[in-house]
Amino acid sequence: MNEIIVHQVDVTHYRLVELSKLADQAKPFYDWVEKTAKRITGSHKDLNEILMSANRNDIAAIINACYSEAEEKRPLLFDGIGRVYPHGKACFYFFAWIIRDAPQQRLAPLIARMRKMEDIDRIVAESDTIVELIHEYRTCVKSFSWLTVREVVIDRLEGSRRSIKGHHLEASVRTALITAFQNYFSIHGNYGKYKKIEIADKQIKIGNHTIDVSAELTPAGNGAKETLLLPIKTRETEGGGHSHIFTRDIIAAVRELKEDRNRYHMIAVIVALNWSVTELGNIDDQIDKVFHFNMNPNKFVGFDEASQIQLNRYIQGVLDNG
Repeated sequence: MNEIIVHQVDVTHYRLVELSKLADQAKPFYDWVEKTAKRITGSHKDLNEILMSANRNDIAAIINACYSEAEEKRPLLFDGIGRVYPHGKACFYFFAWIIRDAPQQRLAPLIARMRKMEDIDRIVAESDTIVELIHEYRTCVKSFSWLTVREVVIDRLEGSRRSIKGHHLEASVRTALITAFQNYFSIHGNYGKYKKIEIADKQIKIGNHTIDVSAELTPAGNGAKETLLLPIKTRETEGGGHSHIFTRDIIAAVRELKEDRNRYHMIAVIVALNWSVTELGNIDDQIDKVFHFNMNPNKFVGFDEASQIQLNRYIQGVLDNG
């Protein structure tokens, strides 16, 4: 992205680009809720029209159907740095977001109070609360359309990102991976040959090697789980032997993984100026794919469109064929 300079001052809003991209990955979840609403009510109308006119019983049925969805090939919802919410929390947050309320800060303490006073199930307390909020305040909200909800999601993601300490570059890479998975889901309504996708919310360790971003893929049949690994390397300076050291580390990790009985898919992400072309070739020969962003990591704001398309196609190949 180009810098925006106004009267010699940089006013570029890099964070908005990444948050907007992450918010767009909530669209498959929105579409899934809409399909559920149509199925429950028998209506051909969109989610906005259904929620604006539905009675309490229908709103409750829609929400409870989303909570109780047992199918593991369901869409995902994420926080401000791309960590996946558990399904129950994702439902609670999504419905709370569309009625313009902050679930963790405002609703959670009230729901905890309800449960203490009446000894009721958490999901019952959450769903009953959301039903009443939607039914009472929908005329104030006026719209549950995707464009309206998208603005709310961006705001909520920015709030969650501010509250999460230790945000690092891996959040940008995780966002790109999420985008690729959600792109596939929006087209096919599933994750191909896999019934479940679990994206790790932090670094993982395999042997002596730390992997920044990863995902666990569970096949639909009886096959063993597979793991997608995305190690990341950054370098702010142009000199030094970092490229050779990193290449050596990656190749060592690949050799160890090949000796493991588990199945791995591996992508390397490098954000550095003038990384050795020879070393890039050495890495590329050992793993599935390399993404090199020729820039200072301080200026990295996520995958550009061309790189995202490449990642989308790679993920499509993995989900289609394993």
